[in-house]
Amino acid sequence: MSKPKLILLAIIVVLVAAFLLLGGPELLTLENLQRHQTSLDQWISGHLLLAVSVYVLIYVVAAALSLPGAAVLTLAAGAFFGNAVGLLAVSVASTIGASLAFLVARFVLRDTLKKKYANTIKRIDEGIDRDGVFYLASMRLVPAFPFFLINLAMGLSSMKLRTYALVSWVAMLPGTFVFVNAGTQLAQIESMGDIVSADLLLSFALLGLFPLIAKVVVDIIRRRRAYRGFTKPERFDYNLLVIGGGSAGLVSAYIGAAVKARVALIERDRMGGDCLNTGCVPSKALIRSARAADTLRHADRYGLDSVPVSGSFTSIMARVKRVIRKIEPHDSVERYQSLGVDCIAGSAAFVSPWEVDVTHNDGRRERLSARSIVVATGGKPFLPPIPGLDAMAPLTSENLWDLEEQPQHLLVMGGGPIGCELSQAFARLGVTVTQVEAMNRLLMKEDPEVAELVADSLRLDGIDLRLGHKVVEFTEEDGERVAVCERNGEPVRIPFDRVLVAVGRAGNTEGLNLEALGIEPRRNGTVPVEEDMSVGFPNVFACGDVAGPYQFTHAAAHQAWYAAVNGLFGQFRRFRVDYRVLPWVTFTAPEVARVGLSEEEAQQQGVHYEVTRYGLDDLDRAIAEDEDHGFIKVLTAPGKDRILGAVVVGTHAAEILAEFTLAMKHGIGLNKILGTIHPYPTWNESAKFAAGQWKQAHAPEGVLGWLAKFHRWRLGAGRSADRVRKQDESVT
Repeated sequence: MSKPKLILLAIIVVLVAAFLLLGGPELLTLENLQRHQTSLDQWISGHLLLAVSVYVLIYVVAAALSLPGAAVLTLAAGAFFGNAVGLLAVSVASTIGASLAFLVARFVLRDTLKKKYANTIKRIDEGIDRDGVFYLASMRLVPAFPFFLINLAMGLSSMKLRTYALVSWVAMLPGTFVFVNAGTQLAQIESMGDIVSADLLLSFALLGLFPLIAKVVVDIIRRRRAYRGFTKPERFDYNLLVIGGGSAGLVSAYIGAAVKARVALIERDRMGGDCLNTGCVPSKALIRSARAADTLRHADRYGLDSVPVSGSFTSIMARVKRVIRKIEPHDSVERYQSLGVDCIAGSAAFVSPWEVDVTHNDGRRERLSARSIVVATGGKPFLPPIPGLDAMAPLTSENLWDLEEQPQHLLVMGGGPIGCELSQAFARLGVTVTQVEAMNRLLMKEDPEVAELVADSLRLDGIDLRLGHKVVEFTEEDGERVAVCERNGEPVRIPFDRVLVAVGRAGNTEGLNLEALGIEPRRNGTVPVEEDMSVGFPNVFACGDVAGPYQFTHAAAHQAWYAAVNGLFGQFRRFRVDYRVLPWVTFTAPEVARVGLSEEEAQQQGVHYEVTRYGLDDLDRAIAEDEDHGFIKVLTAPGKDRILGAVVVGTHAAEILAEFTLAMKHGIGLNKILGTIHPYPTWNESAKFAAGQWKQAHAPEGVLGWLAKFHRWRLGAGRSADRVRKQDESVT
């Protein structure tokens, strides 16, 4: 930071400190103003211009430094200056103060504020990109954030100062008038009878109702802007129309049917989507077969003879398909039709925010309308534009399950959860596997120690792990397929016979005709959603992989609840999606399960934390099963047992994590977990032992010292000095 910025920052710190030390918060209270109202009125009546000037200066400083008391100052303007002068003084002072705070954020505190308020700034930036100055105006009318935070966050945006000042001034006028007017009534309270006067009651009723009225007005304006150019149908075919029969779409349709709405579900392919047919279900079935093979191969760990693993790859894939068929009825057309959902086999394209053209799989076409529409079209594997990749007949998590012959040498691109899970599964089934990752570690969303433990496990399973290798080309050399990688600027050639691409996913929006609604997907194909899961229009929603940012089945179901409920009842109340307690699991061996913040994320967000660790090598059940490796790491608020995040690395990590997820969701601290009886010997005891580690680290040493003396005293005074000394040493 430059010297001028440091000087300015020092001045700001001194002013804020002076305000706090000199009792500023106590001065800016209604009680204090009423206590000095008579004397101030007398002085102001003889020095009006000076009084207004001093008031404006105080207000500007308070707003510029984001000091508390703006509401009281605004009420005071009405009490001392009346409606006209008070409104003018506050509107000028608040605009100048907000502009100064804007400039301080932009030129002095940019780095600090970006780190501390990263999520808020991101939301505001997205709002500006979407709605421009109307977004700022709506926040001033209906403050979703405190005004001081709007001032600071806007300073970090690309908005020009004059635009910010003008829009803020105009948009703050209605609210300023309401507060100033309420202040004029406060000044007139001289007796108990004045409290129930019509003017006073009306002023305070307006003060309370203004945010609601402003919200209604803003919503009306936003709706008219959104629906401009579209004609709303006079009647509708459905209350809720869902496009996509995967996890998100099925949950949306189920909720609609459960509350007796008329629901249509349009799916052009197989019900159940990726999760059932090409994702979670088949991959976990394959992983289970691979784990069985690994157990047989290492049976000597359990006192048995290890046996060579043999089996037909065709049989393994046939088992995977049997598992899918067994789960299919849960997501079938028959089940949803029995719930009252109209299931339509076909594809849909938007005509308006309420209408879609449906092309049935048998060729028929029709137009359907609905009050609300949910887009739940899922995602697909992303294929990077690498020269020669198309000629390699690449496998993905989508077409992998059609394999009939076992690969001899499988090249896996990607070090994320899908790449790691499938690399290990195929290696345990006897396939030679090379896994390449452009970054220098696996599982970039996890802490380095977690990623390193998984990498060590993959290497023990015989996987040739190539970190820091970026694939730049695919080619054939002497009849052999070769991936050309770049490693520290040098080419590295890796031969293979099949390649599995697992470098991310993209949203499915093809054929939806989103351009008719003016909705532009992001670069990864996902659509930009609001906190209520709406997309561009109050009645159009998206959830699941097509919405992002989390590509998990349980995240899709979570989002679907908000999309369906807001779509059916959003005119009464809108719910904002909450991701604060969202668990996820990578099903490698060891499993990696996490909820809440990781250490890296806490550091990046400037969150203070303490770390508690418990090694699973200490757990009796883990030792009995020869799975005594891995750990639990819990992040808590400093000095408190409130859980900020937890990661479990080891066997049954997914099941162990559930206890921490429940605790975080319902505000249960580690003390309560420690005080809960856990059956012995179980894997879930590890959660209690982790809580015990936290308790031990926060034991009250002073109290324990006094207790030691108390117990020595109770043993009696006739003990020998030697025995006393020995016990003292043992206590120490």
